[in-house]
Amino acid sequence: MAYWLIKSEPDTFSIDDLQAKGAAGEPWDGVRNYQARNMMRDQMRIGDAVLFYHSNCKVPGVVGLAEVASAPYPDATAFDPQAHYCDPKSDPANPRWYLVELRYVRHLRNPIALTDLRAHAAGPLADMPLVRRGNRLSVMPVTPAQWDFILGLEAVA
Repeated sequence: MAYWLIKSEPDTFSIDDLQAKGAAGEPWDGVRNYQARNMMRDQMRIGDAVLFYHSNCKVPGVVGLAEVASAPYPDATAFDPQAHYCDPKSDPANPRWYLVELRYVRHLRNPIALTDLRAHAAGPLADMPLVRRGNRLSVMPVTPAQWDFILGLEAVA
């Protein structure tokens, strides 16, 4: 099993929205960054654990847990001219963009703010892209040690 952090703006799609999808989960569509796409397409597997992170909000941070619920497959929003994430250069015969489906696991008892995570940027989270200034990736790997450390912060956040 691998570990991931996925960012979403809560005004667009929140942990509550994912919870409302129930066991069916939600396709994680609209990712239009090649590095994030490559991780989703080439590395994510069913059952991988996900930290759900709210970004671009009053208090950005980890708010819940999810799991990867499908194998990667082409993101059909890239082919739909009516979709917000349409990419006219993407071809169904040779897809450019992929997605995985996510399933809700639980809300954190205490959300963990980015400021709390950054407080450990010189220690256990030193290699985590999230705590570096200017990181814009919406999908990033998390090491098992980082996962355990972050969930340990849940009790004290």
